[in-house]
Amino acid sequence: MADAKKLARIHRVRTLQLGLVRADEMRAHERVVTETALAQRIGQLAAAVSPAPLDAGVGVSMAAAAYYRDRLNQSAAAADARVRTAESGVARATDATRAAQRDQTAVEKLMERAKAAGVLKEMRALEDAPQPRKRHDPC
Repeated sequence: MADAKKLARIHRVRTLQLGLVRADEMRAHERVVTETALAQRIGQLAAAVSPAPLDAGVGVSMAAAAYYRDRLNQSAAAADARVRTAESGVARATDATRAAQRDQTAVEKLMERAKAAGVLKEMRALEDAPQPRKRHDPC
Protein backbone atom coordinates (compact mmCIF):
# COMPACT_ATOMS: atom_id res chain seq x y z
CA MET A 1 0.00 0.00 0.00
CA ALA A 2 2.85 2.38 0.82
CA ASP A 3 4.42 1.59 -2.53
CA ALA A 4 1.17 2.37 -4.31
CA LYS A 5 0.93 5.72 -2.52
CA LYS A 6 4.55 6.47 -3.28
CA LEU A 7 4.10 5.60 -6.95
CA ALA A 8 0.96 7.72 -7.14
CA ARG A 9 2.81 10.68 -5.63
CA ILE A 10 5.75 10.21 -8.02
CA HIS A 11 3.30 9.99 -10.92
CA ARG A 12 1.65 13.28 -9.91
CA VAL A 13 5.06 14.95 -9.68
CA ARG A 14 6.16 13.57 -13.06
CA THR A 15 2.88 14.69 -14.62
CA LEU A 16 3.38 18.21 -13.28
CA GLN A 17 6.97 18.23 -14.52
CA LEU A 18 5.82 17.08 -17.94
CA GLY A 19 3.29 19.90 -18.09
CA LEU A 20 5.93 22.47 -17.17
CA VAL A 21 8.38 21.12 -19.74
CA ARG A 22 5.70 21.16 -22.44
CA ALA A 23 4.93 24.78 -21.58
CA ASP A 24 8.64 25.62 -21.90
CA GLU A 25 8.71 23.89 -25.27
CA MET A 26 5.72 25.91 -26.48
CA ARG A 27 7.40 29.14 -25.34
CA ALA A 28 10.55 28.12 -27.22
CA HIS A 29 8.52 27.53 -30.39
CA GLU A 30 6.84 30.92 -29.98
CA ARG A 31 10.23 32.55 -29.53
CA VAL A 32 11.46 31.04 -32.80
CA VAL A 33 8.40 32.39 -34.61
CA THR A 34 8.88 35.85 -33.09
CA GLU A 35 12.60 35.99 -33.84
CA THR A 36 12.06 34.74 -37.40
CA ALA A 37 9.42 37.42 -38.02
CA LEU A 38 11.75 40.08 -36.63
CA ALA A 39 14.62 38.88 -38.83
CA GLN A 40 12.37 38.98 -41.90
CA ARG A 41 11.18 42.50 -41.08
CA ILE A 42 14.75 43.73 -40.63
CA GLY A 43 15.67 42.13 -43.96
CA GLN A 44 12.78 43.93 -45.65
CA LEU A 45 13.87 47.24 -44.15
CA ALA A 46 17.46 46.70 -45.31
CA ALA A 47 16.21 45.97 -48.82
CA ALA A 48 14.05 49.10 -48.75
CA VAL A 49 17.08 51.29 -48.00
CA SER A 50 18.79 50.46 -51.25
CA PRO A 51 20.77 52.94 -53.37
CA ALA A 52 18.64 55.24 -55.58
CA PRO A 53 19.63 56.97 -58.84
CA LEU A 54 21.78 60.03 -58.23
CA ASP A 55 20.16 63.46 -58.27
CA ALA A 56 21.78 66.79 -57.58
CA GLY A 57 22.64 67.17 -53.87
CA VAL A 58 21.92 63.56 -53.04
CA GLY A 59 25.37 62.84 -51.65
CA VAL A 60 24.36 63.49 -48.05
CA SER A 61 21.22 61.38 -48.27
CA MET A 62 23.21 58.62 -49.96
CA ALA A 63 25.69 58.60 -47.08
CA ALA A 64 22.81 58.48 -44.59
CA ALA A 65 21.17 55.62 -46.50
CA ALA A 66 24.47 53.72 -46.51
CA TYR A 67 24.81 54.25 -42.77
CA TYR A 68 21.27 53.00 -42.07
CA ARG A 69 21.69 50.10 -44.48
CA ASP A 70 24.87 49.09 -42.63
CA ARG A 71 23.08 49.34 -39.26
CA LEU A 72 20.17 47.28 -40.59
CA ASN A 73 22.57 44.64 -41.92
CA GLN A 74 24.20 44.44 -38.48
CA SER A 75 20.76 44.12 -36.91
CA ALA A 76 19.87 41.41 -39.43
CA ALA A 77 23.00 39.46 -38.51
CA ALA A 78 22.13 39.77 -34.82
CA ALA A 79 18.55 38.69 -35.54
CA ASP A 80 19.83 35.63 -37.42
CA ALA A 81 21.97 34.74 -34.42
CA ARG A 82 18.92 35.09 -32.15
CA VAL A 83 16.93 32.82 -34.48
CA ARG A 84 19.68 30.16 -34.32
CA THR A 85 19.76 30.48 -30.53
CA ALA A 86 15.98 30.14 -30.35
CA GLU A 87 16.09 27.07 -32.62
CA SER A 88 18.69 25.44 -30.40
CA GLY A 89 16.45 26.27 -27.44
CA VAL A 90 13.60 24.44 -29.18
CA ALA A 91 15.85 21.41 -29.66
CA ARG A 92 16.76 21.42 -25.95
CA ALA A 93 13.13 21.87 -24.94
CA THR A 94 12.05 19.02 -27.21
CA ASP A 95 14.68 16.74 -25.68
CA ALA A 96 13.54 17.74 -22.19
CA THR A 97 9.93 16.98 -23.13
CA ARG A 98 10.91 13.54 -24.41
CA ALA A 99 12.84 12.84 -21.20
CA ALA A 100 9.91 13.96 -19.03
CA GLN A 101 7.55 11.81 -21.10
CA ARG A 102 9.87 8.80 -20.64
CA ASP A 103 9.97 9.40 -16.89
CA GLN A 104 6.19 9.60 -16.66
CA THR A 105 5.76 6.48 -18.81
CA ALA A 106 8.23 4.60 -16.63
CA VAL A 107 6.27 5.49 -13.50
CA GLU A 108 3.03 4.42 -15.21
CA LYS A 109 4.60 1.08 -16.10
CA LEU A 110 5.75 0.63 -12.50
CA MET A 111 2.23 1.37 -11.32
CA GLU A 112 0.82 -1.23 -13.74
CA ARG A 113 3.36 -3.81 -12.58
CA ALA A 114 2.55 -3.12 -8.93
CA LYS A 115 -1.16 -3.47 -9.67
CA ALA A 116 -0.59 -6.75 -11.53
CA ALA A 117 1.61 -8.04 -8.70
CA GLY A 118 -1.12 -7.13 -6.20
CA VAL A 119 -3.75 -8.99 -8.22
CA LEU A 120 -1.44 -12.00 -8.54
CA LYS A 121 -0.80 -11.94 -4.79
CA GLU A 122 -4.54 -11.89 -4.09
CA MET A 123 -5.08 -14.78 -6.50
CA ARG A 124 -2.42 -16.84 -4.74
CA ALA A 125 -3.92 -15.99 -1.36
CA LEU A 126 -7.28 -17.25 -2.57
CA GLU A 127 -5.69 -20.45 -3.89
CA ASP A 128 -3.89 -21.07 -0.61
CA ALA A 129 -6.94 -20.28 1.53
CA PRO A 130 -8.58 -23.31 3.16
CA GLN A 131 -11.63 -24.60 1.39
CA PRO A 132 -14.87 -23.86 3.17
CA ARG A 133 -16.63 -26.90 4.58
CA LYS A 134 -19.59 -27.98 2.62
CA ARG A 135 -22.82 -28.38 4.50
CA HIS A 136 -25.51 -30.70 3.49
CA ASP A 137 -28.95 -29.37 2.98
CA PRO A 138 -31.38 -30.42 5.61
CA CYS A 139 -33.46 -33.18 4.26
